[in-house]
Amino acid sequence: MNLCGREDLRALLGRHGFHFSKSMGQNFLIDPAVPAAISAASQAEGSCGVLEIGPGVGCLTAELAERAGKVVSIELDQKLLPVLAETMAPYPNVEIVPGDALKLDLAALAAEKFRGLRPLVCANLPYNITTPVLTKLVETPCFESVTVLLQKEVARRLAAAQGSSGGGAFTLWLQYHMETEVLFDVPAAKFFPAPKVDSAVLRCVRRERPAVEAADEAFFFRVVRGAFLLRRKTLVNSLSAALPEAGKERVQAVIQDCGLPPAVRGEKLTLEDFARLAAALQN
Repeated sequence: MNLCGREDLRALLGRHGFHFSKSMGQNFLIDPAVPAAISAASQAEGSCGVLEIGPGVGCLTAELAERAGKVVSIELDQKLLPVLAETMAPYPNVEIVPGDALKLDLAALAAEKFRGLRPLVCANLPYNITTPVLTKLVETPCFESVTVLLQKEVARRLAAAQGSSGGGAFTLWLQYHMETEVLFDVPAAKFFPAPKVDSAVLRCVRRERPAVEAADEAFFFRVVRGAFLLRRKTLVNSLSAALPEAGKERVQAVIQDCGLPPAVRGEKLTLEDFARLAAALQN
């Protein structure tokens, strides 16, 4: 069976009485070259255990199974479970876990399922849960890398150069923990049904240590988020609103002491800039 073949896919889903759910963001790949390329990009090998979220009918799962020691796929839609039971039957190293990835203890799951293996993540993420899922994966330190297919615009934003207008607070949070890179684009026509936007593969590799030193990480990210609170305003105005206890005059003085232009906006700062800024604001 060609899991990426449009006619085979229609027949498979029809046999199981499956109907697409817009709320779950279900769009299945129909070009076998794409899951093969995503699997290769994950750099999975026999010593790896791969966590997948939202396997669909299993076209990426099958590719990962050919590379990894074990693949564990979390599927929320109960109606896809019998489909996956059929399509994944040839792969003894694949295990389907019913449930919501946002509610499961992923660290405990990896520890149980991937004993003796290096845990990685590779998935075609539904657009509507990209940020919370990425947040949870980054906050689960056992995963060495995260290779995901997501909305092209989002992928570009998460890999944007620091100090450019392309990123945001979440971009900096992600890059604080991970090295990010957009690998290749995937046109909407490669999916069934076709989404309204193109996609891209984002690879995130965990840093051995955070990108910058932050004595008080919670305050550091309060400053980062505060800088983007009023995105079209200057850093002075945005941070003054986010840190009312600091006072506008002190915020102005600290920005000047850090060597930043008085009218600079938060989007122009790098993680290094924010580290200096947060340290000075706490002194």
